[in-house]
Amino acid sequence: MQESELERKASTDSLLAVEPAPLQVQHLKFRHELKYYVNYHQYFIIRQRLSAFMARDKHAGPTGEYHIRSLYFDDAENKALADKQGGLRDRNKYRIRIYNVSDSIIHFEKKMKKDEYIAKVKDSLTRAEADAIIAGNYECLNVPSKPLRAELYKEMTQRLLRPKVIVDYVREPYVNVNGNVRITFDKQLRTGLYSTDLFNPNLSTVNTLDDNLIILEVKFDEYLPYHIRDALQLEGLIRQSASKYVMCRKFLKLNSWEDQ
Repeated sequence: MQESELERKASTDSLLAVEPAPLQVQHLKFRHELKYYVNYHQYFIIRQRLSAFMARDKHAGPTGEYHIRSLYFDDAENKALADKQGGLRDRNKYRIRIYNVSDSIIHFEKKMKKDEYIAKVKDSLTRAEADAIIAGNYECLNVPSKPLRAELYKEMTQRLLRPKVIVDYVREPYVNVNGNVRITFDKQLRTGLYSTDLFNPNLSTVNTLDDNLIILEVKFDEYLPYHIRDALQLEGLIRQSASKYVMCRKFLKLNSWEDQ
């Protein structure tokens, strides 16, 4: 029987149809990210100014802070470390992140940087999945329908992506809906050295930053409101170039170029 015109059109339309991008790609949004070093005197002044028009993050505890622990991954060539040290403007980092040394929330994250902009995609893990990945069993990531998991599986099986270093710190966060601004003070930056024991509450760590220094991070979408910019007085602050990952990896350095 000859196809009707309607059937032929439907067949043609199906061939031309474009499958929608994965949810993670559709919602990917790059933001500005600025990092600075501040001492405690500057911290107290800036925090006092911000308290007038910025709210504390709802996830912060009674002290206004929470603890972040990340296990960073890198491949056999240490590409994430080398890309940062080499000043590449487009680069990626992979990490498993937990909060307050608890396994109630576990995310595998990919952080992307393009020029001066950053974006992040993540996928939730169970404790069993996280333990398996850290132990070298990656089959839970072999899920083609989940783009990030599929990418991680490929990275781990083909580029030998492996856990490298634990990064620990305490974060004091503030938010403002105008410009979707998020300002954080990251304190007590420490590394777990060669340990990958992510969930160990008694993990031995060492300082990686002067006790008198705090990392100020400023993230926003299209614009930073003038009153927040004035309160921060960024022009008088020292811009931070090294990432927390790089600072913690320096304690494990195997090559002289890692100190650059």
